[in-house]
Amino acid sequence: MIGLFLGEKNLPLEILKSLKKKKIEYFIIDLSKNNKFKKDKNSYFINIGKFGKILELIKSKKCKKVLFAGNIVKPKISKLKLDLKGIYYIPRIIKASKVGDAAILKELIKILSENKIKVIKLNTYNPELTLNRGCYTKLKPSMTDKFTIKKGIQILNKSNSLNHVQALVVNNQKIISFEKRKGTKEMLRSIRNDKQQNKLLLKMPKSKQDLRVDLPTIGLDTLKDCKKANIKGIVVKADQNIFLDMREGIKFANKNKMFVVAK
Repeated sequence: MIGLFLGEKNLPLEILKSLKKKKIEYFIIDLSKNNKFKKDKNSYFINIGKFGKILELIKSKKCKKVLFAGNIVKPKISKLKLDLKGIYYIPRIIKASKVGDAAILKELIKILSENKIKVIKLNTYNPELTLNRGCYTKLKPSMTDKFTIKKGIQILNKSNSLNHVQALVVNNQKIISFEKRKGTKEMLRSIRNDKQQNKLLLKMPKSKQDLRVDLPTIGLDTLKDCKKANIKGIVVKADQNIFLDMREGIKFANKNKMFVVAK
């Protein structure tokens, strides 16, 4: 039995599809905004402030392992309805929220660990959603692109591992834009009018980032947004990035003369 803390976007749906195909028993703690998984008989819509209820549910299922997947919207602490365990743990969540979004997830992992519940990597049941090292498109990075990629990775690794930044756009070793709280899509939208050539999108985990709950994700929509933003290539981390709609994404990249590389 595996417990699933699921949020927004399409990754949770891919994980559910894999679990059902492999006939693995599961239950869902629905952390989406609007009870996204309500049609699933194994789903429980519980706000993150109800720690007692969440822990009781996990233990009642005799569950020792859980998995986090999908965008989990940062809760408004003042609006959370707390139970007794929630009141006990919430000061730690508030403290973590001041450090960064990823820090909240790290604190949740600590709390679960203290209750003898292990958090496993979110791609445990879907290894096919990650890329091995290499270039997956007809177009390959130029020598200039390779220098720019190296510079971009260095900058990402120097950024705070506990904040939301997982992506940036670079050109000729210069930063064009950093991902902000609203995500990669908004970052790419903000640079559509930038006519520079050879811009690259790097989206990958930073050093010291917790890979159990926070693997950066791209998909066909990302490729389409890159096309509108005049992006030449996308760089991800081998075995550590989720690539949804992979076949269609690579096909789109080839058609539009973009490259996709896993480093």
